[in-house]
Amino acid sequence: MSIAAEFAARYRAPDSAEFCSAINNCLREVLPSSILELCTPPRGAATVLDRLPVDDSRHGPTPRSWVEAQDCPALGFAMAMIGAAIGEPFGWAGQQEGRLVNSIVPTPGHENEQTGASSSVLLSPHTEDAFHPDRAHLIMLGCIRNRDSIGTTLASIRDVLAGDHLSADDVAHLRQPECPILPDDSYVGGDEAGRPSPVGTVWQREDGACLRYDPAYTPDASARPAWASAYAKLESGLAAVSKIVALEPGQILLLDNDVAVHGRVPFTARFDGTDRWLLRLNIKLSHRLRPAAEAFEPGFGQVVVRPYAGALV
Repeated sequence: MSIAAEFAARYRAPDSAEFCSAINNCLREVLPSSILELCTPPRGAATVLDRLPVDDSRHGPTPRSWVEAQDCPALGFAMAMIGAAIGEPFGWAGQQEGRLVNSIVPTPGHENEQTGASSSVLLSPHTEDAFHPDRAHLIMLGCIRNRDSIGTTLASIRDVLAGDHLSADDVAHLRQPECPILPDDSYVGGDEAGRPSPVGTVWQREDGACLRYDPAYTPDASARPAWASAYAKLESGLAAVSKIVALEPGQILLLDNDVAVHGRVPFTARFDGTDRWLLRLNIKLSHRLRPAAEAFEPGFGQVVVRPYAGALV
């Protein structure tokens, strides 16, 4: 972690031009082999990398919004390097000003939203950026501060199927494109001309079933009854197999965004500088394929930011 702290002091951010130009040397010459050995996608739905040293006193108070999180903590640089060793980290132009590493903190006035800035409500289990065909294959959540042991929820579609929560007919209905998934409220800009396209919910990868799911942003008023029934069973099944992980400082949760959905339990934010503070990183894997029909989706005009494109070899 001292390496990441050195980079945090030297570079403005892990998506700065200077750091991007040095990323390959950082990976080959600096990242310890013990860390590189862990830089593989999780074999199951998720895994926890445990742990990198985080000194609470060095980070100052938890920001009251992502806007106030001006300097990327050393853990964010470590996540960027680990992410670059696994695949290609990326951001979104319409989210947190295109930053590569996002700060996930409770924000006054957003307590009841279905976004990472909420606190008072259950953040529903969801596929990260389910609305977009270029959504991450892997998501990293790194913990800076979590004094109240607030839990991240995790549930796998494969556990749902293994537990017989869905019938074959249910799965067949959920494979069909029935309803669209809209961008969440953390995005700005973008558009979708005309009526949003419906998408499938369950799909198949060569190693097993996958999921594209965000019920809070899925308008389903016009859905067929059979599909709506299957979707409700899916929601119940995910709740039945859900696990809670309360990340500790320095721990990094690495999850397969096509297999696992994640959320967060409700909590009461204090907004006094001691609240939960996570960092998030999106990772793309060039060898992972998704349903061919997704290639024709416009993604509501949201544009991927790829600071490491061309830099990783």
